[in-house]
Amino acid sequence: MSFSNINKYQIILASDSPRRKDLLKKINIPFKIISPKVEESFPMNLVEAEISDYLAKFKADSFKDKINKNEIVITADTIVWFKNQYIGKPKSIDESIRILKRMSNNFHTVITSVGITGLNRQIIFNERSFVYFRELYDSEILNYVENFQTLDKAGGYGIQDWIGFVGVDKIEGSYTNIMGFPLSKFIIKMNEFLKNE
Repeated sequence: MSFSNINKYQIILASDSPRRKDLLKKINIPFKIISPKVEESFPMNLVEAEISDYLAKFKADSFKDKINKNEIVITADTIVWFKNQYIGKPKSIDESIRILKRMSNNFHTVITSVGITGLNRQIIFNERSFVYFRELYDSEILNYVENFQTLDKAGGYGIQDWIGFVGVDKIEGSYTNIMGFPLSKFIIKMNEFLKNE
């Protein structure tokens, strides 16, 4: 994957997510990781993509006084929106179980917002995908939460994990978006950003 003028910049991925790290590697962008030191909270009046947009921008703004002209910071935030409610990362195994039971035999929206931030310019964009779970048996949910890491994932599950293979009927939209980083749209937006720098 070629990006115009990208060699002029040091790309910083401001995320601890191993999925985002792996996905970015797949498109051959050299980058370093610096974790954002922010509390992931947001105003309670925000809904849907407003939440993830706010958090992606909030993470990026924490670098505002540290970034130089040869650096580009990439931030991201992924949320699940289900029945008009925000679902973030569960705080316990019990909460993971409750979330998956609620989302069983239904669909939910996965929204990822990405920030591309330079010294004098910023793009915040988002992508939506829809995930349809079949009816999940209690034994399947228990097996999943006991054998896979669920606490670091929005909605308490990973589409790339066992539950994604056996429990998802279909998806609509970007698969990588559900993993936490919409690669196809990112490539378009990153090239737009670089051309206008």
